[in-house]
Parts: sequence; structure tokens; C-alpha cells
Amino acid sequence: MKHIRKYIYLFVLNLIVISMQAQSSGKSFSAFKQHEDSMKTYAFNIVNAREAADRFRSDSIFTKMLVRALKEPHSFYYPFDSLQTISRLYAPDSSFRIFTWQVVKDENTFRRHGAIQINTKDGSLQLYPLLDKTPLLTNTDHITTTNMNWVGAIYYRILENNYNGKKYYTLFGYDENNIRSTKKRIEVLHFDEQGRPVFGGPFFSFAKDQVPKPVQTRFTIEYKKEGNASIRYDDEMKMIIYDHLISENNQPEKKYTYIPDGDYEGFKWENGKWLHVDKVFTYKLQDGQAPVEKPLKEGKFDFRQ
Repeated sequence: MKHIRKYIYLFVLNLIVISMQAQSSGKSFSAFKQHEDSMKTYAFNIVNAREAADRFRSDSIFTKMLVRALKEPHSFYYPFDSLQTISRLYAPDSSFRIFTWQVVKDENTFRRHGAIQINTKDGSLQLYPLLDKTPLLTNTDHITTTNMNWVGAIYYRILENNYNGKKYYTLFGYDENNIRSTKKRIEVLHFDEQGRPVFGGPFFSFAKDQVPKPVQTRFTIEYKKEGNASIRYDDEMKMIIYDHLISENNQPEKKYTYIPDGDYEGFKWENGKWLHVDKVFTYKLQDGQAPVEKPLKEGKFDFRQ
């Protein structure tokens, strides 16, 4: 009889605990939903407000509201799906996620903002702001940076690779650049011994090219605004594939004249580096045959991979 009473007591106690957890979870979800609903208008206006002053004001308010929402316990697991003008990407191993977005001042001035949120065991907030210092940086394909001097981009994909027991995350980024040209880049993110983010490093190798080039810390393509060039990852081939570009009017010094010519180059992960592949396919694709993925459209941006 005592065993039965003990079993009933434990069963009731478990029900009470489960009920309390469900109520707590429901309250947390409700709190996040309220935060998200409050942010939606400002997130939309960052991209769509007519005046630059309104876009920057919305950006400032949105940033403060986002940080406030992320301070809620266990915010890492709330997706903020309705913030359609904000890129929100989780690392494949769910160790962190990255928020990135863009504010347009005028046709030639674009500023990216963002933050890396770390997945903490106790659900507390660990956040690294991303400060876009692109206008102050030179030779960006050959430097290593931190979150405090970030080469700004709107990220649209994250890959995870391992080498010698350490994890490396390859980021695919979109940069509107200016009125004439667009940039896309790939760079490797890793975390130092203190857990701080480091962008770039000696990861892009051209050692097997006919004319080898020095290792790069990033890889960037720049092309005509309407060029629709792509950098994407092919899951079947396990390769990064990107358009080979040429100047449409034989002015190679002017990147805004570059367009895809139907050939593809790529990178393959080998021994802790992305090794350049000069020609991915043995034949040239004709117009209309290019393997273009469905674009992700958010606001006025077209994050075409």
C-alpha cells in the first residue's frame, strides 16, 4: 500500500512539474511574440522607408528592441520568423546564430549591421555586435578581422567544416556595394581560445592553379548590378560553385562591367582550406542552362545564391 501511495505521489508531482514547465514555456513564447510584433514595423522600415533619416531612425530603434528581446532567457531558440528584412541564420551545429541586415543611405552608401548570438547552456545572453568598418578597410581579401572591424555583408548561408578537431564556419555574404556593382563573398569564421569571433584567415588556396596565387583570407566576386552572378554550395558535389566573370566590353579594370560567361569555378574543402577548382564542368553551359537556385527575397533585397 505504501508503494502505491508513493507511486501516486510521484506521478502527481511529475504532472505538477510538467504543468509548471508548460506554463513557463507558454509565458516565454508570449513574451517573445510581443517583442517580435513590436519590432516588425521598424524592421520593415529599415529597408522600405522613403527617407534616409527614417531608415536610420528605424534601425536604431530596432537594434535596441532586438537586444532587449534577446536578453529574455533562452531567446536563442526563438526564430523571429516574421522579421522578413532581417537575415537570421543558425550555424549547422546550433552553437550560434547570426543576424544581419542593411541600411541604405543613398545609391552609393550601404551600411550593414548585425550580431552573433552564442548558444549558452544557462540560456543567458552572450552577444557579439558586428560593426561594419568596410569603408575604412583596404585589401579585404587579405586581412583577418574581428566583430569590431567587420567586413559587412548580409549572410545567406553557413557551412560547417572540421579540421584537426576545430570547427570552421564558412559564411556566404551579399554586399550591394554601390549603384554600379554588387559583391558576393565567402569567408571563414572561427572562434579563438576566449570564444571571440574571428573572420578570415589563410583558407582560400590557389596552389593547384596553372599560375598559383597567394592564399587569401576571403574570396570576393564583383559584377555589374544586373549581372546576377552567384556563389552557392552544391550539396551533392560538396563544392562551392561560382560564376566565372568577364568584362562585357573588354574593360577588365572596371568591375562594374563584369558578367557571367557560362563557365563555373569552385572551391573544395581539403586539409583545412578551400582549394580553388579552376573549371568545375568540362563543358560550357548555354544561356538559360545555368543552375540558379530559387532566390530568397526579403524586402527590396534579392539574396540570389
